[in-house]
Amino acid sequence: MLEWAAVRKPSLMLIVHHADAEREYEYDRKSAVGKLDKAWDEAVAKGWIVVDMKRDWKIIFPTASRE
Repeated sequence: MLEWAAVRKPSLMLIVHHADAEREYEYDRKSAVGKLDKAWDEAVAKGWIVVDMKRDWKIIFPTASRE
């Protein structure tokens, strides 16, 4: 999907790094759930944006709103 988007302009090349095992899931190079290795290497090589859930997001799942 990112390869397809890369040839269209304008485009946003972004990978969400699921790095917060406490609040969601953790996918990394050595993760048992899913691996983020080839995509991570390609993102670095091609200058794509990598968003880190643990570092960049304060809230992953919002609490119920109070009305």
